[in-house]
Amino acid sequence: MWQCQRSNCGYIYDPKKGDRKGKIPPGTRFEDLPDDWKCPLCGAGKQMFKEIAG
Repeated sequence: MWQCQRSNCGYIYDPKKGDRKGKIPPGTRFEDLPDDWKCPLCGAGKQMFKEIAG
């Protein structure tokens, strides 16, 4: 899982769930997200995410 590192966001991208708002299907690895994918809560780019245990 990957967590957004922007202050006050904390969105966690879970590959098992995908991103319904961004039309990312369940089972999509973070590494396979499009380069222009954005956090559905705050709009941060992929570079603002850090891998977390989970």
